[in-house]
Amino acid sequence: MCGIVGYLGFKEAKDILIKGLSRLEYRGYDSSGVAIMNENLKVFKCKGKVSDLQNLIGEQDTHGSVGIGHTRWATHGVPNNVNAHPHLSSDSRIALVHNGIIENYGSLKKELESKGHEFYSETDTEVLTRFIEQVQKDNECSLEDAVRIALTQVVGAYAIVLVSVNEPGKIVAARKGSPLVVGVGEDKEEFFLASDATPIIEYTKDVVYLDDEEVVVLTKGDITITDIRNVARDTYIETLDMELEAIEKGGYDHFMLKEIMEQPKSIEDCLRGRVIAEDLHVKLGGIQQHLPDLLNANRIIILACGTSWHAGLVAEYVFEELTRIPVEVEYASEFRYRNPIVGKGDVIIAISQSGETADTLAAIEMAKERGATILGVCNVVGSSIARASHEGAYTHAGPEIGVASTKAFTAQLTVLTSMALMVAKEKKSISENRLSELLRDLEQVPAKVEQVLKLDSAIESIAEIYKDASNCLYLGRGYNFPVALEGALKLKEISYIHAEGYPAAEMKHGPIALIDEEMPVIFIATRDSSYDKVVSNIQEVKARKGRVIAIVTEGDALIPKMVDHVIEVPNIHEMLMPMISVIPLQLLSYYIAVMRDCNVDQPRNLAKSVTVE
Repeated sequence: MCGIVGYLGFKEAKDILIKGLSRLEYRGYDSSGVAIMNENLKVFKCKGKVSDLQNLIGEQDTHGSVGIGHTRWATHGVPNNVNAHPHLSSDSRIALVHNGIIENYGSLKKELESKGHEFYSETDTEVLTRFIEQVQKDNECSLEDAVRIALTQVVGAYAIVLVSVNEPGKIVAARKGSPLVVGVGEDKEEFFLASDATPIIEYTKDVVYLDDEEVVVLTKGDITITDIRNVARDTYIETLDMELEAIEKGGYDHFMLKEIMEQPKSIEDCLRGRVIAEDLHVKLGGIQQHLPDLLNANRIIILACGTSWHAGLVAEYVFEELTRIPVEVEYASEFRYRNPIVGKGDVIIAISQSGETADTLAAIEMAKERGATILGVCNVVGSSIARASHEGAYTHAGPEIGVASTKAFTAQLTVLTSMALMVAKEKKSISENRLSELLRDLEQVPAKVEQVLKLDSAIESIAEIYKDASNCLYLGRGYNFPVALEGALKLKEISYIHAEGYPAAEMKHGPIALIDEEMPVIFIATRDSSYDKVVSNIQEVKARKGRVIAIVTEGDALIPKMVDHVIEVPNIHEMLMPMISVIPLQLLSYYIAVMRDCNVDQPRNLAKSVTVE
């Protein structure tokens, strides 16, 4: 969940590290720090954001062309100056930054204390630093050998980067379960390390994605990769398909608003080449080899967390309706710990924006070992889940920097719907007429999202009315029930207003007790097969003096007479409506959060990629 950067080359390291940390701050922003190598190690770190670190450094001497940096999302130990990374060896000659969790740090700490080590922080990272120091002392070996030996005894997840005064022209790094990318400069004269590609793209498009239990040693002019048992690994240099502009705000006040507004393009990019309605063409090349597994699946199990789980819930409805294959949607964090029945004949669809979600990655590895086919749906090319899957499909949404996911959700729905249509076509579980209708509507989604985005001023006015609410209820039925969950999550994430999403019919089974004149209730009430039932649910809320905001299909003449506020969205097939109906909820959450002076892009206690369990 934390962000790591590193640099070795001929430029001043400090500026590269600080800029890189700023770009990675969405991964964690409790504290930050850098270690820069010159004659000795110079370490600067503090509680707070990267801007606080910049203020701390000020005009101090930071000369040096080798360095590492870190921005933290706290796990072990509260955010403060001492717990901030980098952490140092007892002689201050080794510095280490770490993303992950060392599960056996307690036993390692006891062992080190018995050898005279004293600890100043509450972190597992300081323990790992001292452990590597002790291993190097005991074995009288190089830094990379000490790292390899130490990691054979470490239990947990890690991406680590180290520098040492004793070997000043070298960076050593390793990963297991947490992402790490190496950027390769021209003629290997300089190298960049980062948790993802965003800090690297400004300097090079040549990258190496490290695999689990790989150790990389960087020196000027050379890159060497081995595993932790010192077996040589090949170095595969790949080219990034990303532009610098994609990770800039582009004139918007927040990344979240930019990403909401990018959805017509991101959905269109997701459809390009995959869906051509006039030819009844729907094809995702990335899953072609395993299409027979989908066609003959005993069942489909969708694994995801957070917003991706909500996309999975919509996909459950879509797949079962179109393909008649049984579908289960599981929280990845629960699936892996309950000894599930899964094996050959089951198809796992793993959904993750980052492709690094630790629980999802662990869950699919378990299912893979039991013989299931794994298909990944990810946004980040070269991510861990993408590489761990048998096949999969990228969403092509472009970088999503805002912590609260928006365009990733609609892109995931686009891919999953396309996948279901492809399977249904091949399985002949859908008529040509219905396939044609759905493909035509799917091609129209970007334009209809664009139409909804033009309502932002009207939605902002509604936000002004409800910005001081303490609680909020979101209700929907059928395909729009998961949208209610997603709307509630967005409001909680960025505005800190308590909100819950429910199937509208379940309101009578408890939540109705909460409704009074102070309770805003948001209904996703578009015209579909559940419309009449939702109208009845709205009447039940109004009878109890609830204040209702309704998302309705344009032209609706009934619901506007019953509710306090109406947001009209264009008509589309109900199966595709979640891609449309979610847009007003994203905007409503955004404007409420802005009006409450919340940090929209970096909400408290959250980070973008959950790479720790």
